[in-house]
This record gives sequence, C-alpha cells and structure tokens, in this order.
Amino acid sequence: MNGNAGALPQTGELTEAVKRERYLHRFRMTIRSTFLSLVVVAAVAILVAVLLLPILRIYGKSMNGTLDSGDIVVSVKSSSMQTGDVIAFYYNNNILVKRVIANPGDWVDMDQDGNVYVNNVLIEEPYLNEKAYGETNIEFPYQVPEGKIFVMGDNRSVSIDSRNTSIGCVAEEQIVGKIVFRIWPLAQMGPVH
Repeated sequence: MNGNAGALPQTGELTEAVKRERYLHRFRMTIRSTFLSLVVVAAVAILVAVLLLPILRIYGKSMNGTLDSGDIVVSVKSSSMQTGDVIAFYYNNNILVKRVIANPGDWVDMDQDGNVYVNNVLIEEPYLNEKAYGETNIEFPYQVPEGKIFVMGDNRSVSIDSRNTSIGCVAEEQIVGKIVFRIWPLAQMGPVH
C-alpha cells in the first residue's frame, strides 16, 4: 500500500486550506457588496437626474446669446416660475427651452420694435442682444390662459414661441424644469440667468 494514497492531510495543510477558503469567501462577499453598492448608487443617480435634476443639451438657435446649441445645462423641478426664468418644456416629443415672460391671467403686449409689456409695464430684458417682433401670429394684447405661462426665446427674430399659435402658451404639466446651471462648455460653466 502506498504511504501517501490514504494519508490524511497534516494539521498545517488543513489550517492553510481553511484560511484560503475563508479568504476567498470574504473576497467574494466584498466584491458582491461593492457591486451591489455601485448598482444602488447608479440607480439613485439616474433617478435624481431624471426626476429632480434633468440634464439637457441645447439644440437650435432660439436662445442664442443666453444658451447656444451644444450647451449642456442642469434643470431643477419647480412649480413656481417667475418672469425671466429660463425653462425647459415638452412639445411634440421634443424638449424646448424658452424664457418665462408672463404667468396665468397676465396681459402681454408687444410693439413692432420688439418691446414687451406685461400688464401694461415694459419689462426689463437685459438678456436680449436684440429686440425683434419675430414670428408672431397672435393678436396683442393677449391674456395668458389659466394654468399656462407665456414664453419667448431670447433670439426673438428666429424663436417660435408663445407668440405663435403653433406652440402657444405652456401648460404646467409640460414643464421639465427651470434651467439653473450650465455645465458645458467648461469655459462658460455657471448659473443661467
């Protein structure tokens, strides 16, 4: 009979085998725990980004001067919109970005030179590079319907917005959020006004 064939492992060998198995078990548990933590963090980040802080990329020219095509911005879910806020909203499976001009019940008027009046008061618009009457097919003065807001792009000569019945006023349920911060390009990173 061969001396090694039926020999029992030595105590040192058993101890090493047990240590190896414990180490492998701890290693597997650490990997599993780390993986699950990363999945949870990623899920929370996605939920926050989608539900609370949507990140959007700007397309088009309607906000040129304030936001240019290719800019990446962060928006915040908000139910209170003030005149001058820049908002994103859904329109025909697209997200448009415009500036709030008037709230429900307000009267909006505009002269041929592009001056905008809300409730007979000329509004200050320091964000405009140039005033323009633009693509307008509504009759002024115009009263904003209940539950809606009147929006206009900052590049008034090319923007299609609430001045045109093809878009009209924006309902609260269409609003994605208020644009608060530009994150790209890095040279222009900062709050959006």
